[in-house]
Amino acid sequence: MGRVVRFASPREVTIVEEEDAELAPPEVRIATLFSGISAGTEMSYYRGTNPYLSKRWDPDQRLFRQVGDDGAATTLSYPIDGKGHEEVGAVVEVGTEVDDVVPGEIVWGKWGHRSSTVKPADYVRRRRLPVGTDPLLGVFSQIGAIALNVVLDADIHVGETVAVFGLGVPGQIVAQLARRNGAEVIAVDPHDSRLKTAASLGATHTVNANEGSVGERIRELTDGRGADVALEVTGSYRALHEAVRSVSYNARVVAAGFFQGEAAGLALGEEFHHNRVELRCSQISGVSPQLGHRWNEERLQRTVMGLAASGRLQLEQLVTEVLPVERAAEAFELLDNSRERVLQVVLTFEDGAE
Repeated sequence: MGRVVRFASPREVTIVEEEDAELAPPEVRIATLFSGISAGTEMSYYRGTNPYLSKRWDPDQRLFRQVGDDGAATTLSYPIDGKGHEEVGAVVEVGTEVDDVVPGEIVWGKWGHRSSTVKPADYVRRRRLPVGTDPLLGVFSQIGAIALNVVLDADIHVGETVAVFGLGVPGQIVAQLARRNGAEVIAVDPHDSRLKTAASLGATHTVNANEGSVGERIRELTDGRGADVALEVTGSYRALHEAVRSVSYNARVVAAGFFQGEAAGLALGEEFHHNRVELRCSQISGVSPQLGHRWNEERLQRTVMGLAASGRLQLEQLVTEVLPVERAAEAFELLDNSRERVLQVVLTFEDGAE
């Protein structure tokens, strides 16, 4: 029997048993070492704010539909098992048809907060960490891909000024990648601890969002022009509004945060309208149309893992809490209530580490 993290109801986390999957001849069994908690999508399931819990997603028409008298259920309901998309584990068993994957190899991927998983051998072949790489880096494959997708959507050019709003884990990675693209980075967040981390990872300027008008301060840092691009990674409508205020005329704002509920604090009749600001969505289910023939989610993940393994992307500093899976309820509560001092929270599975 394996173990899996369950959301029994909003803000109620338990650990339950589940049957281990059968291993078919072309498959590989992976024992989980680490599983990172996402502070965006995953916390929306924890808090009960995800639209899948109150509406029905129509995948054919790509519309959310209200749940009414037609008897249709919401897309998801509690209990919810196995959410999570930041996993890394060790190969512990291979099927009889697999001859090029061996026990002990470290694999990153997505299989939720569970003690083990079974994947096709080809899935494993494309997701092996290089020998000698810290396995903990594997938890960043998906959140790093999300961050890289933001930077690709932003179409950053050498010499431009990029303002990054929100310095949680994805924002910290976005800031590093924007800098690697040749940008001067202005990092914005209401928490000094996160601003300090961003500065240590190469941000040129930091701005505390609680101290005065962010848009005006960014203009002061750019000789009155404003940022060339603003990247919103907060999920806050007020932060999105300030990102719009911070950019120059005819500039671009890329919104990557997972917004919840109806907008409050977003005034589109002001700077957005008068400065002809382009507002672009970045979401991991797709890539920029201009890149769709060459890039996909797997390439995003592999690129981030390559940058991390080679030391060109600094991720270790973003891990602030590592807790055993038995303390999952505490881990989610910590991430929910201590955003000013917590970045990446990671769950460990002792069975996988043996």
